[in-house]
Amino acid sequence: MYLDIHAHFAEEGYDVPAEWERIRAAGVDTLVLAGDTLAHSRMHAAIAAHYDGMYFTAGIHPSEAASLSQEAEEELRALLGQEKCIAAGEIGLDYHWDTPARQVQQAAFSRQLELAHALSLPVQIHSRDCFADMLAMLRERRALLAHGFLMHCYSHGAQHMDDFLELGGYFSFGGVACFKNAKSVWESVQACPADRILTETDSPYLSPFRGQKNTPANIPVIAARLAQLRGERVEAFALQVRKNAHTLFAKLGK
Repeated sequence: MYLDIHAHFAEEGYDVPAEWERIRAAGVDTLVLAGDTLAHSRMHAAIAAHYDGMYFTAGIHPSEAASLSQEAEEELRALLGQEKCIAAGEIGLDYHWDTPARQVQQAAFSRQLELAHALSLPVQIHSRDCFADMLAMLRERRALLAHGFLMHCYSHGAQHMDDFLELGGYFSFGGVACFKNAKSVWESVQACPADRILTETDSPYLSPFRGQKNTPANIPVIAARLAQLRGERVEAFALQVRKNAHTLFAKLGK
């Protein structure tokens, strides 16, 4: 019934067979493992190959942008071409720290947008403390977004949502919506159009239960909170999320 469109398993200490059983028992039948390095993308590809309902994305996170060499780009292209790879990601910009240099991040982001477009794939975007540059880059590269994009763990506020919607964006929300002091996220959840909202955990991070390791098995808790914030029945909300996910990620279920 439920989907987690963004989680990390590689080198995170999960007992994958047992964890997958736990996830399925919680009612989550679709899981997307998000790549943040080439090594992790490879690991996620290998994991997803063994489980029905499990998929992966491949990409280089902005914190690793300097690693996008020509050789790395060739391997990334091969990963993106695999049957169970549904998107490029997570890619983007992160100005929270001083390194890598912003120009390095921007170059890697732009190149990966080009790769995704060439392979007719949507992208999962990481965007932190970089609103102006992110929006400018996406507007300048609008033609590369023809296959859709997701603002993963959206954090730029409801006041900027229309800017991304105008470009065709989708938005995913996770455990932060369950925090007691997350007013900005609540407002974004409430403002998001019904046909553009998705559910994620970003496991093992951002658990709805403070201090605990996150798991895709927490998606029903997250979905219930999102539905509550929107004044919707959780069953109807979950069905809409599923429809949205299959609209954005054309390879889901294939």
